[in-house]
Amino acid sequence: MIKGSCLCGNVSYTYAGVITEIAQCHCSQCRKAQGGAFATNSPVNTKQLTFNGTEFITEFKSNPVKVRAFCSHCGSPLYSARSDLPDITRLRMGTIETPFSCENKYHIYTDSKASWHNIRDQYPKFKEGN
Repeated sequence: MIKGSCLCGNVSYTYAGVITEIAQCHCSQCRKAQGGAFATNSPVNTKQLTFNGTEFITEFKSNPVKVRAFCSHCGSPLYSARSDLPDITRLRMGTIETPFSCENKYHIYTDSKASWHNIRDQYPKFKEGN
């Protein structure tokens, strides 16, 4: 069981699955939404993800099929979800509290990465999404 929460603790969650991949997304939307060089997230099975404190979750529709969710109190990014992929929620990895291991890591949208950031690891790099 993987557990996580936002910065203030008003929103918490459990994931009854296994993290099988981690994407570091360098697109301009993710950089703005995270306030950093990239967003680190994992696609997880929506049916295995349970949230507490849902009254504190606000969703922002960033394009016609995608919402980005965050805690309305502290601003912590929690997940993104696409209406055309209802079984997948992209969980924001910085909110996870449970130790786990996953070596299936990769970078996406590297062509639009921040000019001031250098990718220095050896994980696969993709110019677009994966």
